[in-house]
Amino acid sequence: MRSTPLALPVLLLALGAPARAADPTPEDVKFFEARIRPLLVEKCFKCHGPEKQKGDLRLDSAAALAKGGGSGTPLFAKDKPDEGLLLRAVRHADGVEQMPPDKKLTDAEIADLAKWAARGAFFPAAAGTATADPTKHWAFQPVAAPAPPAVTNAAWPRSDLDRFVLAKLEAAGLKPAPPADKRTLIRRATFDLTGLPPTPEEIDAFLKDSTPGAFEAVVDRLLASPHYGERWGRHWLDVARYADSNGLDENIAHGNAWRYRDYVIASFNADKPYDRFLREQVAGDLLPADTPAARNEQLIATGFLALGPKVLAEPDEKKMELDIVDEQLDTLGRTVMGLTIGCARCHDHKFDPITLADYYALAGVFAGTKTMEHFRKVARWHENPLTAPEEAKRKAEHDAKVAKRKGELKALGGKPDEASKQAAKKLQDEIAALEKAAPELPSAMGTTEGTPVDVPLLRRGNHLTPGPVVARRFPVVLAGEKQPPLPKTQSGRLELANWLTDPKHPLTARVMVNRVWRWHFGKGLVRSADNFGLIGEKPTHPELLDRLAADFVRNGWSVKALHKQLMQSATYQMSAAHDPKAVTADPDNRLLWRANVKRLEAEAVRDSLLAVGGQLDRSAGGPVLAHVKNRDFLFDHTSKDQTTYTSARRSVYLPVVRNNLYDVFQLFDAPDAAVPNGDRATTTVPTQALFFMNSDLATRAADALAGRVLAGPDRGAAERVGLLFALAYGRPPSEKEVQRVTAGVAALEREFASEADPAKRARKAWAAVCQAALAANEFIHIP
Repeated sequence: MRSTPLALPVLLLALGAPARAADPTPEDVKFFEARIRPLLVEKCFKCHGPEKQKGDLRLDSAAALAKGGGSGTPLFAKDKPDEGLLLRAVRHADGVEQMPPDKKLTDAEIADLAKWAARGAFFPAAAGTATADPTKHWAFQPVAAPAPPAVTNAAWPRSDLDRFVLAKLEAAGLKPAPPADKRTLIRRATFDLTGLPPTPEEIDAFLKDSTPGAFEAVVDRLLASPHYGERWGRHWLDVARYADSNGLDENIAHGNAWRYRDYVIASFNADKPYDRFLREQVAGDLLPADTPAARNEQLIATGFLALGPKVLAEPDEKKMELDIVDEQLDTLGRTVMGLTIGCARCHDHKFDPITLADYYALAGVFAGTKTMEHFRKVARWHENPLTAPEEAKRKAEHDAKVAKRKGELKALGGKPDEASKQAAKKLQDEIAALEKAAPELPSAMGTTEGTPVDVPLLRRGNHLTPGPVVARRFPVVLAGEKQPPLPKTQSGRLELANWLTDPKHPLTARVMVNRVWRWHFGKGLVRSADNFGLIGEKPTHPELLDRLAADFVRNGWSVKALHKQLMQSATYQMSAAHDPKAVTADPDNRLLWRANVKRLEAEAVRDSLLAVGGQLDRSAGGPVLAHVKNRDFLFDHTSKDQTTYTSARRSVYLPVVRNNLYDVFQLFDAPDAAVPNGDRATTTVPTQALFFMNSDLATRAADALAGRVLAGPDRGAAERVGLLFALAYGRPPSEKEVQRVTAGVAALEREFASEADPAKRARKAWAAVCQAALAANEFIHIP
């Protein structure tokens, strides 16, 4: 049967749909241990656990779940997981026995079970006994600064970094790929550091510069660009789980979260030392400040701890408090140390040497930190007031005006004459209008000190079954048994910040160096960027990782210096050339014998479309939810959607709305803003091609690009093709490409013969050709 135009996209969408849920990821396991296991223990095991099995049903293992109960009806429906027996029972649906029988689960608990079912209802088995001492794990050992190894091909290395790489290649009988050409190199560097394509003028200037320091000058120029902070700030915002809305049950506006986003971007642009950057985010409110501006900056930085999603309508206030503490602890652990500390909330960590006591000892630091104003429905997060002399003056003048009007109203004293009543009514209306229009002093999401407290160890993570109180401290495997006590008069966040940034800390520098390496080379030296624990991947080049981490600290924790160290290497400047021998020996390129071809991330795809068309608005900073008040309801799935993505500014300045991420970002694998993520998947699905064919964004970009190509009236067809290729791909077209594009334009102009205006006809033809150019792999892949 002949396919219709409508049937084709439908078919492609069907082909792109997953046939089954993927195998459980570490994130799934974390979700199970944090949300599902405690729920089953608390609400189900009384009747369906190891001691009692009502209806011959157990819910305490994968085998028991697969067996089901005495009725023989499966607990989960494979094809329709949302309609399985277990979910119907907890929803108290008709025709099934309602569970639990005494009190229905909360909507949030049912939603957690539904998410678990949709992912295959995996039930992790208990971890086996480790064959080696987990405290001897490589990531828990002090960072060394090993000398570079000897190599045979002494002419290839540009730096010590290269010697570590080349030594492994030579040991495997392999050799590095040839150097990348200059066009490839500047395109790679420009996207890496700014997330934008190089302009034809920038490319030409680099090609003409034959001095030895030409590439270093390019790197210096890019590091000095304000777009550098926007690019690398976005990478940090991924692990900081930045969002402009709360998500979960009450998706209300984080109206002031943009201040934290701008703080991050400014910090990268200023090359703020990474240790200082971390201390400000963990304990900025406790650090000294020389000026009011510095004080404001440090308060804004603590937004790192406050930005996480929260169940603001949780009826159990203590549970909400502990869930927030857990989210902060887990985020800090994975973002800074590459450890899944949150997995120890209900029991000793199944893989890493992090005990239940370690978890609650560290949780006490966050329990003594004020993140929320209150926990009542709808709970209200804390915001730090910011010093702003002009705004304070305006507020004082406004308050004085209101006070004056109230004094005038009081002076009337309830006089009975008609005139006095009219004057009173007028004053009341004026006062109401003034109070409604009162200027708000600036504030920022963040934390401050609460009441210092040591918390009890909670059996199975349940606050209703507390155990002994655990003194606040840091994980023993990292900080040792003999730790100085944390102060009784403060939360301990300042000490935590100082401990994390101690040059002797075994994880902090390693994790950050690995993050920077990942975004330059496509894969980290440790490929599990957020997990340096025992089930994370081992480093491909452990000595190199340690040497880079030691250099990072020695260079004052300068991220820009780290960029230069990596980018000046022969390893970074290799081409992606194919080598049959190497691809057979090392198909995944773990030995770094060539450059990895990288697909642009979602934000860079959008920004590049706007940039090549000359449409990109390069203005920086400021709020993104100006049309919505702070704490207002922003989005729900039934009736409310106040989000808009029509801005032409860089993608980092678009709103990040939890539960309603911009569809272009979802399509190109942007991460879930509810959890830290230092890595991104790169999928290839038909809908991505359809985006370039049909989306308004791609169509507008193609038309704008056509306008640039046609702008010079004296340009010939070949010159226009050359400009198109320079803008879209950063290279000149081949003679064959010029012929094909020129012929294509001519054919399209004949196709649009019904358009009487020759200029409009040419614009349509060139727009169609430009759209094809933007849809090509070369536009979004960087060798």
